[in-house]
Amino acid sequence: MNRAVKKTGIIAGWSFLVIAMVAVFAFSSKRFNEVKCNQIVIKYAGRQTIRLSENDLIRLAKTSNQQIVGNKMEKIDTEAIEKVISRNGAVLTADAYKTIVRDSTGYKGAVTIKVRHRTPVLRIFSSNGTYYVDKEGSRIPVSANYAADVPVATGNISQEMTRTDLLPFVEFIRKDKFWKAQIKQIQVNSSGELILTTLVGNQLIEFGNVEHMEKKFRNLKAFYEQVLKDNNWNKYSRIILRFENQVVAKKS
Repeated sequence: MNRAVKKTGIIAGWSFLVIAMVAVFAFSSKRFNEVKCNQIVIKYAGRQTIRLSENDLIRLAKTSNQQIVGNKMEKIDTEAIEKVISRNGAVLTADAYKTIVRDSTGYKGAVTIKVRHRTPVLRIFSSNGTYYVDKEGSRIPVSANYAADVPVATGNISQEMTRTDLLPFVEFIRKDKFWKAQIKQIQVNSSGELILTTLVGNQLIEFGNVEHMEKKFRNLKAFYEQVLKDNNWNKYSRIILRFENQVVAKKS
């Protein structure tokens, strides 16, 4: 009998606690929904080779066809904010969420936007305009507010050539410290062949197409080590790699 009474008392106690908690949460939720947004907070995720400024991101957020600062938290659509920011070509991902804090003056709301930018690996100057591309080939708009130290490609460049030829070529260069420092510009001629401009030396390198590029770079490095090692960097005006298994150098 005592056990039954004790068990009933425990159940009643837990029931009261649950009801009380639901009431508190309902009250808190209603009160929090009345809180207004006081600010937009920008956070950056990951390595930022380039990035939009906080002011630029806040301006983008405000184009989501809604009032943010000064509006009630419950009326702010964070998904709409994410969509409008993600449409910018420099942005890889955007996550927006709401937070509420309490200070001596009461509750205050904020919308936090966490942005991860694309990483440019190449800058292109072509008849289609000038822009950066990342390793997936996605275009990144050029801005006066940021710059990236990446190789430059000029000439007759299509989107398909960027993906199939230039990006694998640039990826190969990027993984090699010597070539990453040495090759600064890639010109694509009307035949789709590459002509390289180097940091050291005044010669142009007629690379040809990207087929067998690892072998061509090995041959070029051997030429550097054997022929140009004795301060002969300006002796040749052109180095031709388009012919299989040979390096042809033309004197200045």
